[in-house]
Order: sequence, then structure tokens, then C-alpha cells
Amino acid sequence: MPTDATVTPYDIEGDLDYGKLLDRFGADAVTDDQIARFPDPPHPLVRRGVFYAERDLDPFLAAAERGDTHSIVTGLGPSGPLHIGHAFPFYFVKYLQERTGAHVYVPISDDEKRFTRDLSFDEVHGHLRENLRDLLAVGFDPERTRILIDTADADALYPHAAAFAGDVTQSTVAATYGDPGNVGASFYPAMQTAHLLLPQLVHGEHPTLVPIAVDQDPHVRVCRDVAAKEKYDVRKPGALLSTFLPGLAGPGKMSSSDDAPSIRLTDDREAVERKVNEHAYSGGRDSLAEHREHGGDPAVDVAFRYLRAFFEDDDAEVERLAREYRAGELLSGEMKAHAIDRIASFLDAHQRRREALGDLREELEPYRLTDGERARLRSDPLG
Repeated sequence: MPTDATVTPYDIEGDLDYGKLLDRFGADAVTDDQIARFPDPPHPLVRRGVFYAERDLDPFLAAAERGDTHSIVTGLGPSGPLHIGHAFPFYFVKYLQERTGAHVYVPISDDEKRFTRDLSFDEVHGHLRENLRDLLAVGFDPERTRILIDTADADALYPHAAAFAGDVTQSTVAATYGDPGNVGASFYPAMQTAHLLLPQLVHGEHPTLVPIAVDQDPHVRVCRDVAAKEKYDVRKPGALLSTFLPGLAGPGKMSSSDDAPSIRLTDDREAVERKVNEHAYSGGRDSLAEHREHGGDPAVDVAFRYLRAFFEDDDAEVERLAREYRAGELLSGEMKAHAIDRIASFLDAHQRRREALGDLREELEPYRLTDGERARLRSDPLG
């Protein structure tokens, strides 16, 4: 990666070299031994290397193996409709929760989207309502899952963010994220620190894991620096870092907030078919004869990469698709057809659960902080 490349939650420029990012961000490659310690069978995102780097993963795995308290923090930024790239971490976290009994915390940064995007709060909250339906459709365990919204749960979050803000310098913010565009963006790393430490603020010190795409890692690094201070009596949160799911047009991060085509969680089968056939970058050759003779390249083929990352669970089938594609036996259109079927079937099931939801407030209520949990988080200056 060029020395002037940028990788932050708000800006990605330059050619990504995921190996070099390990050294740059101070993370370690996920090992085969660690993969084997995940619940059997390890999730495709783990066993196929989409989650490829980690910090303090071992304590989390050890706590899960022992049945001790362990937590996962994932998150949601309501800046637009959710696409299939957003689904990966949520369904991965559900898999871990189902198999290990992990507590799951999902902070929703509606304030941050107001600070960093040209969106009004009305626009942000319009996206929020739709995003929440997709989140609830994943099917987390309400007994072990808490969903918090920054502006709605400020009484529980802000006192901690204000305390952490005193240990995040402006020079750290600028060095980590670039020059913030406003004071809200400058303050937000303190709020994100509160997000990532939420499970420990509620349940006491214990291992926490944050599965995120590598561009979100700056939030974890800032939080770990704050958590290292003895006065907070918490552990540094661990991290599981993933590569990006490419957009349909090819290499790069899929986006929900620009004009690049993406497959939304609300797309029907016909929309999936149209978007994949018209926009998915192909690793095939320019002509049928050339493809038959020289074969295609599954490493750059977007349809194959979607299948390998998440949508095809059978390892033998993934290997067959790659082998036959490289040999020229499987055509680009056939690879796309396989991906269309798997993606559309996944979305059909997700949408059935989404449509079965009732009133949003009622559906959300079991996932809100309990009175006891909120009392543990709140700080009453009047005593």
C-alpha cells in the first residue's frame, strides 16, 4: 500500500494491500488454530479468510469455550438502505450468539451520520426506521441482545462518552481520522469508545469482540488506547477485521450512500437478477471461444466472490465452481446464475421475517436496555 494511502471510516483511497494493513494497524493474522476454536463448523467468513486479522481474539474464544461472560459489539449507521454487505456481520454475530451464548450490543450512530454526511436528522431517522426492521429480521436473541440509539439513549451513553472524551486528544482524532469537519465529528470517537465498552459497562470486565471491516478499525484503536488507562477498570476490546465485500462493479467497498449499484436487503429476485447480470464484474473472457480455451479468473469475478464469502455454504461446491471456471467449463453467465439463486433465496427468507414484524416500537422493546441496565449506565450528578 502506498504510504499516502488513506483507510479510515470516512475515506478510502489507494490500492488496498490487506497484508500491509496488518503492520500499519498493529493487528495479527487469524491463524488456523484460532479458526479451529470457533464453533463447529466455523462460519464461512472465518474459514475462508474474509475475517483475516484480529486483536485479542484468544481471550474471547477462551471465554466462549468455558461458558464465561463474553460479548460482541456490532453497529449500524443509518445513512441509507442496507445492502448485502451490511448483512454479513449481523448474520455472523447471530451465528456466534446462537452457538456460544454471547451478549450482543448494537449501538446505532444516528448522531454520527448527521455529523459526517450531508443529511438532516429527519433523513437519518427515516433510514433508521427502515434499517431497524432489517436488523430485527436477523433474529437475535432478545434476552441477550441490546440495541441502543445514540440520540434516544443519551442518558445511558453520554456520561461515559463525556468521561472518555477527556482522554481523546484533538491531535489523536486528526491523526486517526483526518481533519474533522465539525465539532460533532471531533467528539464522535469518544461516543464510539462508549459503544465498544458498553458490554463491560453493564456486565463488568470481560472479553469483548468487535467484528468489523478493516476501514472501521480506527474506532477500535482509539477505544483500546482509552481502555488501557487503569482508572476505567475495563479490558481493551478485541477485534476481528474483515476484507471488503466488493461492489458489483468490481474491487472496492460496497456503498449504500452513493450511486454505485448494490444489492439491497429489500430487493426482490428480479432486481437481484437484473443487477447481477447487468453490473457484476466478470472474471470471464471476452468471447466464448476464448473463455473455453483459457478459462476465467474467479479471484476477480464478483459473483464468485459473493458466493465464496457468504452465500454458498458448501466448501466442495465453492471449490467446484472455481475449478470449472478456471478450466473454462463454467461460463460467466452460469456463475452469475448460481449467485443470483443463492442471493435471492437468502433475501427471500430475510424479507419474510421482515414482513412478519409488527409495530416497530413493540418489536424493538425487548431489545432495549432494562431498567436495571440503564441504571447501571446512568450517572446522576444530583445523587
